Amino acid sequence: QVQVVEFGGGLAQPGGSLNLSCVVSGSILSIYAMGWYRQAPGNKRELVAAITENGSSKFGDSVEGRFIISRDKTTVYLQMNSLKTEDTAVYYCNADLTGSYYYTGSARARVYWGQGTQVTVSS
Repeated sequence: QVQVVEFGGGLAQPGGSLNLSCVVSGSILSIYAMGWYRQAPGNKRELVAAITENGSSKFGDSVEGRFIISRDKTTVYLQMNSLKTEDTAVYYCNADLTGSYYYTGSARARVYWGQGTQVTVSS
């Protein structure tokens, strides 16, 4: 059974920083892409940042230039800087075994999700 466990989250001030990490474990040999997606109440889930095992990455338009994503074989990290109130959401870690979700967002992709961690940005 694959486990996806997020660490971090919490409360930050506007303009502040917060770091998230996610550890993927289980009987899998490789993970093509790992990333973070977020969902605020009433909104659709949206890309925050994702990264492939070869180091390619992409970011949601609203976080480009503010967030940094990195990874090793089993762990993905998200460094969130210059936080804004609109960054408030539940952040979900995604492990994308084949790359289908990374490239297309397919609902049929072989992906595993973490339980989500709340990030709240408020003054």
